[in-house]
Amino acid sequence: MMKPRERLEKCLAGEEVDRPPVALWRHFPTDDLTPFTLARSVVLFQNTYNFDFVKITFASSYASRDWGTVESWDGNPEGSGSVTTFPIEYPQDWAKIKVHSPTQGALGDALECIRLVRTALPAEISIIPTIFSPLAQAKHLAGKERLSEHLRKAPDALLAALEVISEQTILFIRECKKLGIDGIFYAVQHAQKHLMTEPEFVRFGMEDDLRILAEVQDLWLNVGHIHGSQIMFDKAVKYPVNVLNWHDREENIALQYGLGKFKGAVCGGLRQWDTMVYGMPDKVRSESLDAVDQTGGKRFILGTGCVLPIIAPHSNILAAIETVTSSGD
Repeated sequence: MMKPRERLEKCLAGEEVDRPPVALWRHFPTDDLTPFTLARSVVLFQNTYNFDFVKITFASSYASRDWGTVESWDGNPEGSGSVTTFPIEYPQDWAKIKVHSPTQGALGDALECIRLVRTALPAEISIIPTIFSPLAQAKHLAGKERLSEHLRKAPDALLAALEVISEQTILFIRECKKLGIDGIFYAVQHAQKHLMTEPEFVRFGMEDDLRILAEVQDLWLNVGHIHGSQIMFDKAVKYPVNVLNWHDREENIALQYGLGKFKGAVCGGLRQWDTMVYGMPDKVRSESLDAVDQTGGKRFILGTGCVLPIIAPHSNILAAIETVTSSGD
């Protein structure tokens, strides 16, 4: 039986594996208020299910908190919180966004969580922290509607702020690398055609994304997550990441199609709500086996299109793991 790192390395190389890797990740609301409690929950989750890699899911607004964003959890079963205070109201407010120390405040807490997780888990278990794109961070600073308004009515002010956010993100990633991360989970939330045009996304999103991803090309397990619906998949496949993750079931962009367009591995196969929450274990097994059939079990990691909702039954999580485990027999 292969160890997790060997399995992942062979998977990314398109080589034969004993079974497809599997990884699920989730939010830990209220636990994510401190580095210790979040790290403890991440490690407990991993030790319960033994996934092939660990994705550290911070609170959604963690990267924006030092600029004034306030978030709280209101019981959302996905586990993500809701922003209660947006520090950006007017276009001129973007000028308040300045680079600060990546080792202090909320970013410092995130680094401490990474350190604790890395210390607690064996070296063969790869860890990747969540990094939100600058445009996603800007959403947590201004709100979705206001961000769209400023993007079109005050583009220069927003672009200047995105430059600062990009620089801050790179400084943070450099600190993460010192802690022994294996890659990053890079979350892109605005590559959706109903949110902006493709030229707008290239100008306000993709250019910064590529600059940031250039910073992690020395790492081997970078996962790109393209969030949402009506995604710009032709743009996503150009991202220099090792793994691409999207809502393959909901978007009807099949894993098999993705493999033909993307040179790395694909991650998905399971509906996060209809299957992992509201389905029965038999449905989990059916989707898992279908995903293996689509990909031939090569360059494929079984997972959901996004975070695992915190109300997903234990039996469904086990069904996903046991299905890929038995598929390698």
